[in-house]
Amino acid sequence: MALFQKVLIANRGEIARRVIRTCKRLGIETVSIYSDADQFAPYVKEATESVHIGESPARKSYLDMEKVIDAAKKTGADAIHPGYGFLAENPEFVSRCEEEGIVFIGPKADVIRLMGSKLEARKQMGEAGVPIVPGSAKISSLEEALKEAESIGYPLMVKASAGGGGIGMKLVHNEEELKKAYEMTIKQAGSFFGDETLFLEKYIANPRHIEVQVARDRYGNSVHLFERECSVQRRHQKVIEESPSPFLDEKTRQRLFSAALSGADKLGYTNVGTMEFIFDENKNFYFLEMNTRLQVEHPVTEEITGLDLVEWQLRIAAGEELPGRQEEIGQSGHAIEVRLYAEDPNTFFPSPGKITKLSLPEWKVRLEIGVEEGADVTPFYDPMIGKIIVHQSSRDKAIEGMLDALKDTEIEGIKTNVPLLMQVMENADFRSGNYTTTFLQDLFAAAKGK
Repeated sequence: MALFQKVLIANRGEIARRVIRTCKRLGIETVSIYSDADQFAPYVKEATESVHIGESPARKSYLDMEKVIDAAKKTGADAIHPGYGFLAENPEFVSRCEEEGIVFIGPKADVIRLMGSKLEARKQMGEAGVPIVPGSAKISSLEEALKEAESIGYPLMVKASAGGGGIGMKLVHNEEELKKAYEMTIKQAGSFFGDETLFLEKYIANPRHIEVQVARDRYGNSVHLFERECSVQRRHQKVIEESPSPFLDEKTRQRLFSAALSGADKLGYTNVGTMEFIFDENKNFYFLEMNTRLQVEHPVTEEITGLDLVEWQLRIAAGEELPGRQEEIGQSGHAIEVRLYAEDPNTFFPSPGKITKLSLPEWKVRLEIGVEEGADVTPFYDPMIGKIIVHQSSRDKAIEGMLDALKDTEIEGIKTNVPLLMQVMENADFRSGNYTTTFLQDLFAAAKGK
């Protein structure tokens, strides 16, 4: 079965460059789209052709699905790769692609819609036998919330069903905090997601955040591509990812893989996706959410398996069977990825400006960078400017390699999180694998206490 002739990439920055690279290798033409702010970006020049789609604010360009569809039609693109963010998990966009006869490189709209609701996702995973965090159904009033909280027990999380990226969730320790958080979270959910549906979930103290990369084709074949440890986070967003996880024993690992595949099969999922879980201190794990797209951290999996996940996405979307079976997929060494952010390493506030110097390591590392020297980092988009990935034979060697790479990274003109990333690589708890999602918070607290 033939792959696509021309793929439009409905994204920007490093992920657009990443998709272009695989398409070029496969002989597929590419179309980049760009806003005013991105007209000189590297990815625009690297595509076969490019289309200007609007002003810099995302809502006037990258989030305007009709402009994206129009660009695909005008250039004759027969498929759209959404990357991550923007329209990647928008079921209405997927439906519009289908209406126009354009292949969306990802799962079907109904699956994205299902997983976009945390409540519905919990229900589906529970039915599939995947462990879920004890919690409530939809909460319709404060009185109902207070009653459910008594049953679940404090501390607990108040969550927006449509929430994501750390937005629409609040930790509460008692009844008074719940009363305040209830109204606040409703307003936030309505404002950010247009959906005020809330539910309660038991708070898991000091959790690990570990995810499983899965792939499934339309013929019912499914595989896992091992796990990624994602517990180093700030504001509930990942900063460092690695594989294998230093936390898992082999028995727990196999149970985790089995649960992830059960969830994907239950959904009738197609394409590449990620099942995310949280672990308590006793290695009990619970379903967190499913990301129905390529992950920022997918290079970690590619490095340990030797596979190209973008190629897998393209082949599955084109109607082919999975490029590999479970017994054919091997795992080698250890990989670590760090995200380079244009932000203050102490406050995490974005640091827009002109990059006056950009010098990156060229040895034994993989670079996924969205900018170049002389480029302006604008305030319009996520402050991540790229990633460094190191793959070595062991975790200790990967950490040392990453530390060396960060020492050789020079970025001037803007603030970056490079100093923080170096601090993590040198930290004894990180080096021992003894860390949770509160790691950075605890690191800062310890520094203040000195």
